[in-house]
Amino acid sequence: MRGPHNIIRLIRTGATLERTGAMNVVLDAFDAGPLLRVTFRTIVWPFQWLGYKGDVTMPPATRALTALGPAYIKFGQVLSTRPDVVGDELAVQLRVLQDKLPPFSMKEAEREVKRELGQSVQELFSSFSEPVAAASLAQVHKAHLVESGDAVAVKILRPGIEKAFRKDIDAFYFAARAIELLSPASRRLRPMDVIEHFEGVVMGELDLRLESSAASEFASNTEKDEGFDVPNVRWHLSGRRVMTLDWAEGIGIGDNDALDAAGHDRRALAARVLQMFLNHALRDGYFHGDMHQGNLKVAQNGDIIAYDFGIMGRIDEYTRRVYAEILFGFIRKDYQRVAEVHFEAGYVPSNQDVDEFARALRAVGEPIFGMDASRISMARLLSYLFEVTERFGMETRTELILLQRTMVVVEGVARSLDPHMNIWQVSRPTVERYITESIGPKALLKDLGKTVMILSRFGPQLPAMAEAALIRANNPPPPPKPQRRKARAAWFALGAVVSAAAVLGIQQLV
Repeated sequence: MRGPHNIIRLIRTGATLERTGAMNVVLDAFDAGPLLRVTFRTIVWPFQWLGYKGDVTMPPATRALTALGPAYIKFGQVLSTRPDVVGDELAVQLRVLQDKLPPFSMKEAEREVKRELGQSVQELFSSFSEPVAAASLAQVHKAHLVESGDAVAVKILRPGIEKAFRKDIDAFYFAARAIELLSPASRRLRPMDVIEHFEGVVMGELDLRLESSAASEFASNTEKDEGFDVPNVRWHLSGRRVMTLDWAEGIGIGDNDALDAAGHDRRALAARVLQMFLNHALRDGYFHGDMHQGNLKVAQNGDIIAYDFGIMGRIDEYTRRVYAEILFGFIRKDYQRVAEVHFEAGYVPSNQDVDEFARALRAVGEPIFGMDASRISMARLLSYLFEVTERFGMETRTELILLQRTMVVVEGVARSLDPHMNIWQVSRPTVERYITESIGPKALLKDLGKTVMILSRFGPQLPAMAEAALIRANNPPPPPKPQRRKARAAWFALGAVVSAAAVLGIQQLV
């Protein structure tokens, strides 16, 4: 319940933010006004002693969230994908949140396996290791199957995590409502919508059947991609709270010394990481939304292995074409076309000047393209681009937020492997291929074929539909009488008043 009892939980949260020095960071990120700042400080300051101290070696925001526990860590991870809400600086801080939490006991892990799969660990696995990783939602064990001896990774949700998250999410809703009430300026950031988005992400990750499905779809899409691998799901050993995948053996892609010692070509790996991501986003419209170093390994044969599919991104075909044209326009320095694409897609209001927008984009692109290859930054380009589009009245495109964030993360992974990689040269072949296939003559024929196929489904109904349209055209309905319109308006007004009263009554009860 999202009632006043959440105040106690929020006081401890605020005390931890104050004690760790994160309070100012959070209030600045949400553009909190003077009233909200004074209110929070007045409430929280006397209770600082209730706050957790946290790890003093961490930046303030990450220090506070890790001290507060799994729900707050996950919230920070989700906010790291929303630089439009918290700003670029805080988003970068939140990306480095540590997910190495204390594991739960082996006895609890075995109990969860038995409850979910209906058989004991000893019946299913010939070996079952201590946790090899423990995150905010789950932990992972390495095991070997009794039936075949194959090595697998068994992911198990933390016991009681659903109930714990529900309590914290309720407190988050209460806080968001208070922020909107006390700080009108923060409403443009839609705090309630942010919490709703967070709730959707977490609830999805708390059902490992959905992650298993995501892994299976991703593996199917990428099975023909050379040099890229996704572990197979063992469906008969997976359920809502337990997921089993083939074990991915390899070197962490962030361990450059180990990669060099094993003889891997880091320049080739850097190019492949970036090109694979662009392939998945543009070709498939379905991409790994959390491709940081911790979720990528390099196999002995040089293949890149991806795992942890709790956050996946999906973009429709039209958005993919728009995104590809924007990228390709920047690659070719065709700023006029980049501007036109923004207007054609409705990303920038039509009352703005397309030529002025093109000039602004040139001011964004030219300084970056004039830099040494090792200093060209996709993150900087996207940051500048969003500044310009904000100035021209462009609204936040929620479908591009995760894509933008993931591309920045992938760029960071690639540059950690090859600091001098020119991302534009590496990206160009992949983007050009997609442009040719999706926007050229071949794509036009493909689109026409789809249109004909859709129309053919309605073939038997076309005569009746045409007849009905002609009848309606020849016999237009009489316009509604003024009294009828007034009556409808009165009923709508009455309904709105009753609904509002009901909502307020329910809120008072809650």
